[in-house]
Amino acid sequence: MRLPKTKAAWKRLQPSNLRDAMRLCNEYARYFNRLTVPAIAELMDVTESVLYKWLSNGHMPASKIPAYENICGIDYVTQYLAIRSHKLLIDIPTGKAAEALDINELQLIIARGMGLLMRFYTDGSNVEETAEALTQIMGGVAYHRENIQRQPELDMFAEGEA
Repeated sequence: MRLPKTKAAWKRLQPSNLRDAMRLCNEYARYFNRLTVPAIAELMDVTESVLYKWLSNGHMPASKIPAYENICGIDYVTQYLAIRSHKLLIDIPTGKAAEALDINELQLIIARGMGLLMRFYTDGSNVEETAEALTQIMGGVAYHRENIQRQPELDMFAEGEA
């Protein structure tokens, strides 16, 4: 798999298995935070060999997953576990006003997903890629829905601080 160069592109990746999720977290940490496996192991307070073992077999204890993802800076393991359980995760909105770039990115995700969906219904190809794209669409739309609903409550707190 070819690894993306921007953080936005990384957020669109979806792992296909638990080992892949852990590997993607590790690659993200290396690419954006310059963290090696030994550095991550030290921050997690485990030995290098233990972390290498978890990465190779995909059997990290559930209690270590939040620390691992926090250190790496991305939550592919949690995303994979949710998708595997047929759940949709969305980031909790901050209640900030969306910028044109945020909405434009969502439009691109929707356009790509709809193209894949039309192609799927014509020739039945790209099942996994189409499902991934539809999940991204649902997550993006749900995020903006929640952000809009939270906006008045967050504006009320902002007025009190002024």
